[in-house]
Amino acid sequence: MSDEGKKPTLLVVEDDYDSQKFLQLFLRRKFDVKVCDSSETFYSILADHKIDIILMDISLRGTKNGLELTSELKADENYKHIPVVVLTAHAFHKDKENAYQAGVDAFLTKPVQNDILMSTLVKILKNKEVDD
Repeated sequence: MSDEGKKPTLLVVEDDYDSQKFLQLFLRRKFDVKVCDSSETFYSILADHKIDIILMDISLRGTKNGLELTSELKADENYKHIPVVVLTAHAFHKDKENAYQAGVDAFLTKPVQNDILMSTLVKILKNKEVDD
């Protein structure tokens, strides 16, 4: 099977069940959506699927938060090319600073307008393809 017409795979890292369901329904128009809610499930999904882009919440269940996962991802030769977009309720300037220091490609705060979320993800992915 060729990659033509195949949707890019988006991993949503979000621990709120309602947000997971909404993001899954909304984003599946343009993405093959995978969902996880903790650092433990994050790594198993990464190992089992080719992920093209990640939508990461900062607050997660488990032992690590989204910024720790992003830092680890960006330090790993196998995964550092995957763009990470943070979607969080943490809206302070310091949160944004910390997110960019961790290596995120974009920072969005909840609540975000649906069209801004979709266009940000599509744009980041397009820019990544141009860089490759």
